[in-house]
Amino acid sequence: MHGFDMNGWGFMMGFGWIILILVAVVLFYFVNNMQNKNQEPSARDILDKRYANGEIDDEEYQRMKENLKH
Repeated sequence: MHGFDMNGWGFMMGFGWIILILVAVVLFYFVNNMQNKNQEPSARDILDKRYANGEIDDEEYQRMKENLKH
């Protein structure tokens, strides 16, 4: 009569499930992101960063990159 029939509650329950799923996705994202931050950078990551920062030139970068492959 006033819009509080079962369809209204069904909508609210559906909305509650959407909120619950969104909270689970956000928690999963944050947990996964924290695990990635705790990992040590690889030698290749460090080399790439040094090259990007201008600490080493092209020739040295290529030589060191080849050495890492072996």
